[in-house]
Amino acid sequence: MKRLCMAPVLLLVMLLTLAIAPLSASAAEEKVLNLFCWSEYFPQAALDMFEEETGIKVVYTTYETNEAMFAKLKMLDGKGYDIVVPSTYFVSLMREQGLLSKIDRSKLSNFGNLDPKVLGGPFDPTNDYSIPYMWGSAGMMINTKHVDPASITSWNDLMRPEFKGKVLLSSDLRDTMGIALKALGYSVNTRNEAEIKAAYEFLKALKPSVLVFNVESTKQAFIGEEVVIGMSWNGDAVIAMQENPDLKFVYPKEGLPLWLDSLSIPVGAEHKENAHAFINFTLRPDIAKMIVEEFLYSTPNTAAWNLLPDELKNNNAVSPTDKDLGTSEFTNSVGDAKAIYEKYWEMLKTN
Repeated sequence: MKRLCMAPVLLLVMLLTLAIAPLSASAAEEKVLNLFCWSEYFPQAALDMFEEETGIKVVYTTYETNEAMFAKLKMLDGKGYDIVVPSTYFVSLMREQGLLSKIDRSKLSNFGNLDPKVLGGPFDPTNDYSIPYMWGSAGMMINTKHVDPASITSWNDLMRPEFKGKVLLSSDLRDTMGIALKALGYSVNTRNEAEIKAAYEFLKALKPSVLVFNVESTKQAFIGEEVVIGMSWNGDAVIAMQENPDLKFVYPKEGLPLWLDSLSIPVGAEHKENAHAFINFTLRPDIAKMIVEEFLYSTPNTAAWNLLPDELKNNNAVSPTDKDLGTSEFTNSVGDAKAIYEKYWEMLKTN
């Protein structure tokens, strides 16, 4: 009698379990990927391929700065997106604040395609929270019609009086402070306030020569010859050089700030399986090659680099040599010194 009474209870539990399981599986397998990324930073053709191959629809939302992405994700407690694309030091910042989920490397069969040189950065020593996507530099661009390229070897050359009102600097705090620190022989990641202040003084002295601080329209400013010398990200530089053959990308002897953008999974991502599938997709040599050919930044994918045409392999803006880079450094977290940088940056902007 006791067993007869228990049977309906067990049956009820089993039915409830079976009813709940399909719902959970269905939610986990929802064919959506919410990608929060820089604008114009992933080839549409590649996104189409991913959707066609996996049946997963990519919802692409954009931001213009790391700060904007970080603020949005923090406001949402790490929810709302399945993939974000932070730069170097923002990975450590977001990891420290519990905004990123640990990546399951066992689901990335293409991880071995990455160059060991770009792995294990101080912002994520074991790459548990970030997978390299693209990297590059904040170098110097000159217009050879107006500037003798043989005379430009240093960031200090920006100070020359003939360039007054013709210089472009980035509106990115760490990049622009970084080139000033390099010009003075300091690390782009210094936490020493005296050195940061010296970089501020360098930029303050240079400011009368600066036509514009810009991060979004540098290509147009150089192509249209509004400026003749200044900062440029290497991918933008290549595109600008294709439009205006008088332009040239230069690696100053003091070195320059390097950046690395990575794919990360927010802690509140609702489609983590899809996120892993997407990261693994970007690591395929054919896809990574497509990314380089469209955006012309450097690839961390060795297998993809081997597939590139010689014109890109031999272009030092896309494929810099160790000699080109010299003492260049990746921009990393400066911890509490971030407030010091921000203080002097505000002083520079308002001075």
